[in-house]
Amino acid sequence: MVSEDQLKGYRARVEDVLARTLPSAETLPTDLHEAMRYATLGGGKRLRACLVYATGEALGAALAALDPAAAAVELIHAYSLVHDDLPCMDDDDMRRGRPSCHKAFGEATALLAGDALQTQAFTVLATAEMLSARARIRMVEELARASGSLGMAGGQALDLKAGPVATIEMLEERHGRKTGALIHAAVRLGALTAAPEIPAALDDYGRALGLAFQIADDLLDVEGVAMVVGKTIGADAAAGKATFASVLGVAEARRRAHGLYEDGLASLRFLGDNGRLLATIAHYAVERDH
Repeated sequence: MVSEDQLKGYRARVEDVLARTLPSAETLPTDLHEAMRYATLGGGKRLRACLVYATGEALGAALAALDPAAAAVELIHAYSLVHDDLPCMDDDDMRRGRPSCHKAFGEATALLAGDALQTQAFTVLATAEMLSARARIRMVEELARASGSLGMAGGQALDLKAGPVATIEMLEERHGRKTGALIHAAVRLGALTAAPEIPAALDDYGRALGLAFQIADDLLDVEGVAMVVGKTIGADAAAGKATFASVLGVAEARRRAHGLYEDGLASLRFLGDNGRLLATIAHYAVERDH
């Protein structure tokens, strides 16, 4: 229960930071700023922000010092969802249980909102006064790498070309970038807030968690309930895309997710009790219903 209360506290904290960071909806251009706030606030698991906070605190960082990285990774995530939902990408009409940004504001405004959210993320890190100049540069570099062609954007490019047939290696390459890169980066950003060097075991944890999270997503696309999940169910099957569930089968995909979860837990042993919250997050990532 203590862990759950801590995670709720993290979610509330980053929601407040984001609300203060984003331009007011009354500031020109009002429609763009309203769309940015719509896409970012009032929903979402805040998994990536929770990972920043939990990792950083486990290594001794202060919560206030972790706020910029937590906000930045959520802004990048929000931008990616806005763009992923566009008709030229995954063409999804629902996100977090309500109309996607482009359905609420139109495609052009949604495209610009995603662009602006991305740049806002790097502004937050670059102007974080509690961090040293060296730390800010390292963190900007880290987030840029995870977001770009060798990370999330590259994973989306691979996903657009995906067909109904794939090997496990192809799926891991695609989703290690599209989903896993930003989750892994959240762990690394939390660590960089605390110290200049990142323990290798945390890299192992971040990579395992990123893939386990995606497998759970694939299972929800098969077994989930739309009103709980908050987005269209069966989209991958309708698009003819191979997933962990379709390639491995539901039972084996679930076993693989749990295997990655166990690998992640093993990587946290060096933290002792300080890793308890990261273990809770990993359990949630695998067992969630949305």
